Amino acid sequence: MAKKRGLGKSLEALLAYGEQSFRAAAETQDECATLSFLPIDQIERSPYQPRQVIDPEALSELADSIRAQGVVQPLVVRKSHDKYEIIAGERRLHAARLAGLTVVPAVIRHVSDHAAMTIALIENIQRENLNAIEMAEAMQKLIDELGLTHQELAKSIGKSRASITNYLRLLSLPIEIKTLLLQKQLEMGHARALIGLPESIQTRLAQQIVEKNLSVRETEQAVKRLTSPALETSEALPIHPDILHVTESLSRLLKLKVEIKSRASGSGKVIIKYRHLDELEKLLAQFEVVVA
Repeated sequence: MAKKRGLGKSLEALLAYGEQSFRAAAETQDECATLSFLPIDQIERSPYQPRQVIDPEALSELADSIRAQGVVQPLVVRKSHDKYEIIAGERRLHAARLAGLTVVPAVIRHVSDHAAMTIALIENIQRENLNAIEMAEAMQKLIDELGLTHQELAKSIGKSRASITNYLRLLSLPIEIKTLLLQKQLEMGHARALIGLPESIQTRLAQQIVEKNLSVRETEQAVKRLTSPALETSEALPIHPDILHVTESLSRLLKLKVEIKSRASGSGKVIIKYRHLDELEKLLAQFEVVVA
């Protein structure tokens, strides 16, 4: 994909641009930013905010801090019609409301939609205060919007390429598992262990993790048992009626004893048994196999 350069800035420049927005009033003297005290009811949530869940306990603690010390770090906003749209500082805004404030300090930026989205995403990624799914979705959005490779994104936000890949793989999981991650009922390690399993097994095992409070290590061991090629009959799934029907049909067709063994992972094997070489030769003849 070709990189989008509509902003005329590299991602590194945008990173610096975002960091500059978080400084105090004395450091925001450029013509693109002004520091103001805005009515809190005039500030709206950004459509680009990657955060979907805010920890109530952490929010309460931040509200207590704001009651005692005020909002130390200004929010970053931009004008949106007759109100303001928050670019960075969503938690501070919620906590300020909880603390009963009516006005908050804010740096007003004059930026495009693209820049507002980039700054909001990068601020949250760099602060590492998103959960795994929010982080993955924020990374994917940056890749899509800026046309970045995994390596370029990794370099720009200070993470390894492997870390980027691991986060993005979470997006392939079923919605039920993503929800458990958002609710912090599953950790990223649990989710990573489930990747690669059939979807029905993923969701079933995810529920077991929650119900039995399995550790990441216990989850990895459970997945290993499910996918082990040495899985014995005692660990196999109960015979499904359809499998039983196919087994009987093959036995009649081949005139030999046939067994079908299915595993929880979705794999399995078909075993055809013969009692002597004559039966083997007849079987091979049916498949037109010539033995020299």
